[in-house]
Amino acid sequence: MVCIPCIVIPVLLWIYKKFLEPYIYPLISPFISRVWPRKALQECNDKNKGKVDYKGTDVNGLPTKGPTEISDKKKD
Repeated sequence: MVCIPCIVIPVLLWIYKKFLEPYIYPLISPFISRVWPRKALQECNDKNKGKVDYKGTDVNGLPTKGPTEISDKKKD
C-alpha cells in the first residue's frame, strides 16, 4: 500500500507545473531576479572552477584496479 503523500504530492506538483506556473511565474520573477542576481549565476558557470584531477580513474570516473594513492598510515 502506498502512503497518501506519495500520491498526492506528485499530483499537486504536476498540476502546479502544468497549469499554475505559467500564470504565477511572471508575477514572482521580478522578486526572484532581485534575490538571485545574474552575477552569481555567471560565477557558477566559471570554466576554471570545477576542474578535478582524475588520476587513477577510468572513462566513467570510477576508480581503476590497483592502488593509486600512497597511504600515510604507519605500518607495523
